[in-house]
Amino acid sequence: MADLAGPEMHNKYGVVEGSKYCNQDDRAKMYLGNVWEPNLSITGADGLPAVAMAGNVVRASTSVRVSMRLPPAMNPK
Repeated sequence: MADLAGPEMHNKYGVVEGSKYCNQDDRAKMYLGNVWEPNLSITGADGLPAVAMAGNVVRASTSVRVSMRLPPAMNPK
């Protein structure tokens, strides 16, 4: 499947100039990581200060929404 996808597996998505995807040089490993490894994404956050004012202080509350993708054969428990 990785060979069928070819370099389009990563070329179709833009990244910052000079950077590359994890395992981009090993297409099979990249494919397996994308399909068979769990993935945690932060999709939103509330209560975080701006970077210019951020510090290691205690805040009243912080809310984060995450998305967890599990591989097809993994037990969610």
